Amino acid sequence: MKKVSKNVGMYIVLIIMVVSLVNVFLGPDNAVPEVKEEPVTLTYSDFWKQADSGEITHAVVNNEQISGTLKSGKKFVTYILEVGDLPSRIAEKGVDVEIEAPSKNSWLTSMLASALPTLLLIGVWVYFMFSMQGGGAGVFKYAKSKAKIFIDNRPKVTFEDVAGCDEAKEEFEEVIDFLKDPMKFTKLGARVPRGVLLLGPPGTGKTLLSRAAAGEADVPFFSLSGSDFVEMFVGVGAARVRDLFEQARKYQPCIIFIDEIDAVGRHRGAGLGGGHDEREQTLNQLLVEMDGFDAGTGIIMIAATNRPDILDPALLRPGRFDRQIVVDRPDLNGRRDILKVHLKNKKYDETIDLDVIARRTPGFVGADLANLANEAALLAARRGKKRIEMPEFEEATDRVMAGPERRSRVISPKERKIIAYHEAGHALVASKTDGADQVHKISIIPRGHAALGYTLQLPDEDRFLVSRKELCGKITVLLGGRVAEMIRFGDVTSGASNDLERATQMARQMVTQYGMSEKLGLVVLGGKEREVFLGRDIMNDRNYSEKIAYTIDLEIREIVDGAMECAKKILTENREVLEKIASELLEKEILEGEELDAMLGYPRDNSDPNEIKDEREITGPDVSEAADNRKFSAPMDNAKENIS
Repeated sequence: MKKVSKNVGMYIVLIIMVVSLVNVFLGPDNAVPEVKEEPVTLTYSDFWKQADSGEITHAVVNNEQISGTLKSGKKFVTYILEVGDLPSRIAEKGVDVEIEAPSKNSWLTSMLASALPTLLLIGVWVYFMFSMQGGGAGVFKYAKSKAKIFIDNRPKVTFEDVAGCDEAKEEFEEVIDFLKDPMKFTKLGARVPRGVLLLGPPGTGKTLLSRAAAGEADVPFFSLSGSDFVEMFVGVGAARVRDLFEQARKYQPCIIFIDEIDAVGRHRGAGLGGGHDEREQTLNQLLVEMDGFDAGTGIIMIAATNRPDILDPALLRPGRFDRQIVVDRPDLNGRRDILKVHLKNKKYDETIDLDVIARRTPGFVGADLANLANEAALLAARRGKKRIEMPEFEEATDRVMAGPERRSRVISPKERKIIAYHEAGHALVASKTDGADQVHKISIIPRGHAALGYTLQLPDEDRFLVSRKELCGKITVLLGGRVAEMIRFGDVTSGASNDLERATQMARQMVTQYGMSEKLGLVVLGGKEREVFLGRDIMNDRNYSEKIAYTIDLEIREIVDGAMECAKKILTENREVLEKIASELLEKEILEGEELDAMLGYPRDNSDPNEIKDEREITGPDVSEAADNRKFSAPMDNAKENIS
């Protein structure tokens, strides 16, 4: 440190000297002057002659010269060796004399004045240099970790406040048991996982689960985000990682939680040309610190991300993040339990059936359900109710799925009629198609920013596998709106653009990914979509020829055309029912599923909705391969915004 300070001081002195000398000798006095009238240079004798003749009106005397103004208005200058009694002698000639005070230390003053800006710049540079030294001893402490330390003020959240992820809680309970009683494991030679990585889509409760772990474990808790390591100054991220683990070693056993670790743990060498940027330095330091734990250390790292596919492989290997816990979307029972948690502190009517709400919210995560409960509370307060009732939950579900109602939007009677037939077509085809989900609600009230109407279908149960028959049925339902327009008006509109896009995408997946094409067989065509800037494939992995591409297009067209013919047959054979549904929609604007079934003459399932089988006791097919892929795609919730 002394050697560094000595070198920096020497450089500062040299820079000041060079800049000062340049400014002095090439400063304003020696610079090119502005274009002015040049003064007349008089000899000493000529000066006295002019003074005797009264040609000089004003004179300024200093140590080096006499300058002034002639009677003609011209300027003059006369150089002298010493001043002596010149001012009095000149004054005797009737000249107005001014004595200019001699300047003291003019060279030193000029040098300091010229060097001041340079000194300020160097001072700022040195200030930031020493502020960013390792250990964070500088004034702003850039290298200090931004982690929030919870010792006696740990989060009050416990595992009782977390629902819908029972397996993840079991994994965490094992880690907490180790922190509370390490001898229970070490006497058997067991080693606790050094790192736990929480994987899952946004809103599933990864951060809440880690806060609950901190609340359950009676140990210090360090909490920070992955972006807290990143700074505009080079080397700060790595210094903050070092400082974080230095602090953690003082408080061990403890827990370090890094939220959104993908901000700093992104795949190294990402992008075109790679490079060694600040994030890579930070990641390298994090890898070293995690791998450098002592054998008996009590530091446990918990990290959360919804982008595991972009994390560096070195970060995921055993010894760093030994355990990876998937916090996926909750199932039917999980949604019901989550609703119970979010209604603890709310006043609601006892007649609210949480099982029905859980059935009507497939694909919802914990954050969605929390928002749903809050929206229902806001609606109840807006309507002046003292408790939340079932109608508020129904309206809140529609708001979360399709957006708020926009009754103020002015729609012409002609377009309103088209929308009604469009939605009636969806609903009728869904009711007549084998394997399609049950219609829950039809509406022609605009919602959100783009939906002019929607047909809401809800599955009877959560599904993780879908058959070819069901996919074809979904495509048929999507095309029902367009076909209804064609049959009733003999023309089509742009309202089915989203339906056509989804139908085409679904048909393409059937052909290229699911092996559901008889002509192409059981092959996967084309690579999966990847991020461009991950240091991997940049171009799309097209592993088939032009001939195969043409066949793919034909197969997609055949699937879509077949679904369209099926929808046309259903709507043609049930034309009277289509007219009846559309008329009811134009009159009421909203039709419930029970009303639609009554029109079609279908018996409604009158089974008790409270009797929900605990799906956690049912063993399903092996989904380990799907879990390894870490693709957290939502279940196919069919809240369709059919008119855009």
